[in-house]
Amino acid sequence: MAAMTSSARPLLNRRLAEFGTTIFAEMSALAVRTGAINLGQGFPDTDGPEEVREAAVRALRDGRGNQYPPGPGVPELRAAVAAHQERRYGLAYDPDTEVLVTAGATEAIAACLLALVEPGDEVVALEPYYDSYAACVAMAGGRRVPVTLRPHEGTFRLDLDELRDAVTDRTRLLLINTPHNPTGTVLTRAELTAIAELAVERDLLVVTDEVYEHLVFDDAEHVPLATFPGMRERTVSIGSAGKTFSFTGWKVGWVTGSRELVGAVRSAKQFLTYVSSGPFQYAVAEALALPESYFSAFRDDLRAKRDLLSAGLADAGFSVFRTAGTYFVTTDVRPLGETDGFAFCRALPERAGVVAVPNAVFYDDREAGAPFVRFAFCKRKDVLEEAAERLRRLAG
Repeated sequence: MAAMTSSARPLLNRRLAEFGTTIFAEMSALAVRTGAINLGQGFPDTDGPEEVREAAVRALRDGRGNQYPPGPGVPELRAAVAAHQERRYGLAYDPDTEVLVTAGATEAIAACLLALVEPGDEVVALEPYYDSYAACVAMAGGRRVPVTLRPHEGTFRLDLDELRDAVTDRTRLLLINTPHNPTGTVLTRAELTAIAELAVERDLLVVTDEVYEHLVFDDAEHVPLATFPGMRERTVSIGSAGKTFSFTGWKVGWVTGSRELVGAVRSAKQFLTYVSSGPFQYAVAEALALPESYFSAFRDDLRAKRDLLSAGLADAGFSVFRTAGTYFVTTDVRPLGETDGFAFCRALPERAGVVAVPNAVFYDDREAGAPFVRFAFCKRKDVLEEAAERLRRLAG
């Protein structure tokens, strides 16, 4: 029997009509089909700490989290998140009212935007941006206003004047991502100070995506925007266990903020997944209490992998931008005689046996992102060495 359809309107909600299958699904499927090394989607190819995995197994066996956990998240994890924020950043949050556990950072973003944005509100976001930002703004009925990070001296930088000019009387919220995916930029104290002053001056809400907070390299530092004067009461900060502990499939994230802001986000979140990841929440609570030696060793390992892949990309002829944070490196394909990142990425598995992601998918202005391509280095050393060797074929 044929499905009932209406010729008068499409089945898909018009707000989502511009969004097709995510580029990550497309490129990961291409990697499977061709047998290429997948440096496109940002997931590790090894599990995280054994003691954290065993904590999840122990929770399963002990019957903790096998049924619905509390809506805001298990108390142990909310307390661990609050302790983490105070220990690292001096930010004190009440675990009962100012911490909310989510199904990864993706749900946290959706819940924040659905809760805080109404139809017609403008949301200023740093472009290029993670693709769910645009979709969530659209689902909330808001209007996204991109402020583009532009290449400057081997990295991507924010133009603060452009950011200020983007704010209008209709602006409701700034959506800030630092460390920044996909460019690897980490906003400086001076830049964050200017953003905070703008938010206070214009009475704006701010949502900060800080899921790569522990993956900051060299002389860069991660400073939460909520630590700046006047920002705690207007900022919702998003964190995630997946990137820090290499268990991306567990989908455990969280938001922190004032009682009022977190309460608003909880009102939206309860109608999304309601709850998730019960036993994993207990394991992540233990993970957040790991000694500093874990975090520093994890960071050092990824820095070495960044350097390995960046050198291989440079040898292959790419122009390589410096990555100060995250586990991605952005390249420019124009030195290879290419201009279209989409076409380049779709041909790369056959040419070199490697999959990457075209940055243009993260831009409203596709031309601005056309020549840029992102590679993930959160893979085993031998995999990155093989990928670098394959990519060197392009230079030949």
